[in-house]
Amino acid sequence: MRIWHMWKGTFQTIFGRVIKDTSESTGLSEGDYGILDRLDLFGEGSLRQQELADSMNWDKSRLSHHLTRMEKRGLVRRKPLDTDRGVQVTITPAGKSALDEARPVVSQAIRKHFFDQLTDQDIESISRLAGKTKSSSS
Repeated sequence: MRIWHMWKGTFQTIFGRVIKDTSESTGLSEGDYGILDRLDLFGEGSLRQQELADSMNWDKSRLSHHLTRMEKRGLVRRKPLDTDRGVQVTITPAGKSALDEARPVVSQAIRKHFFDQLTDQDIESISRLAGKTKSSSS
């Protein structure tokens, strides 16, 4: 359990530093960035709201409230689908611009708080461990 808590705590510390740097530099929260990034990468700018919720492991209510705040800031737009009861979420030009400005900040923060602390041997060990744990959970 000691190793598990150490692993989890280290990840949370690094992740928190990356989020803090991103938020301070761009004004985007972790949720904002996650939504914009998924819309761009998984949906080429647009996803059904349920697909977006599933990809983030968020419940429908949490996502809906967050999207309402993002709509007010002009980052996304929601539109009911004509064919069924679903909702389509689309990144706006302002949202795409904010994402494009945030990506290098996120990359720099990940490098600073994670990769710069590692040796080549550390990276090899982490990669091997990730491969083992991924294949055992499949």
